[in-house]
Amino acid sequence: MLKKFISHPISRLLLLSATALSITGCSQKITSVNDTVRLAVQGTADVHKSAYDIAQLPYASTYVRINNQSQLFMVLALAESASGETITHAASKASAPHVSPPQLKWLASDNGMLVTQSGRIIKTVNLSEGNLLATHSNSADPLALGLHLATTPKQWQRSVDWQPGYHSGYQLDSVFVFDHAEVLTINGKSVPVLRFNENVSVKQLNQHYSNTFWVEQRTGKVIKSLQYIAPSLPSVEMTILKPFS
Repeated sequence: MLKKFISHPISRLLLLSATALSITGCSQKITSVNDTVRLAVQGTADVHKSAYDIAQLPYASTYVRINNQSQLFMVLALAESASGETITHAASKASAPHVSPPQLKWLASDNGMLVTQSGRIIKTVNLSEGNLLATHSNSADPLALGLHLATTPKQWQRSVDWQPGYHSGYQLDSVFVFDHAEVLTINGKSVPVLRFNENVSVKQLNQHYSNTFWVEQRTGKVIKSLQYIAPSLPSVEMTILKPFS
C-alpha cells in the first residue's frame, strides 16, 4: 500500500499544491491548484468511478491494486520522452514509429507514483514496501513492439535496480507466452483482448515469477496488467480507464 498522507491538513495542502505546480507542463493541464487538491483527496482506497465521471476528467486515469489490497485511483501527472521532454497530445500522435515510447507518470493521492512505458512499470516512487529505481535494456520491450504481432520477438532481457537493500544490475530473462483471447469489461465497455503471460527468470537469485498483460486485439496496447515491481517486491494490478494518446 502506498504511504499515508501527511497528517496535518495544511502540510497536506501545501504538498498537493507543490505537486500541481510541478506538473503544469503536461498536455492534460490541471486548470487550478484547487482542482488538483480536490482530485487528489478523492483518490482514496476502494475507489470506484462511474463511466461518466471518468469521461468528464480531462486526464488519463487508471485503477491500481497493490498486493491484492484496496483499489486506488491514479491520474496521469506527466508524459515524458526518454530524454525528459514533456510530450503533448499532438506530439504523441506525430511521433515517428522508431521514437522511444513515452514514460507515463501516474500519481496517487499520497504522492506515490508509478512510471510506465508501453504498459510496463519501469520505476516507482514512494511505495512503502520498496521501489523499483531503474530498468535498463539494449533492446525494445516486446510490449512496445506489440505482442499481438507475429513478428514481435517473444523473448527479452533487461536489468533492474531496486530497494530496500542493495539490488543493482540484476538480469531478468523474459519469455512471453500467449494464453487466450477474452473480453474484459472496463469503464462500462466490452474490450476484446489477448492475454499474454511473461515468465521471468532471475538467475542470480534462482527465482522465477510471472507477469500477465492483457492487450487490445486490434492495437496491441496494454490495457490491463498484473506485474511484479521487482523480485521480492509486491505485485501491482493496473487497469487503464482512460488512456493517454
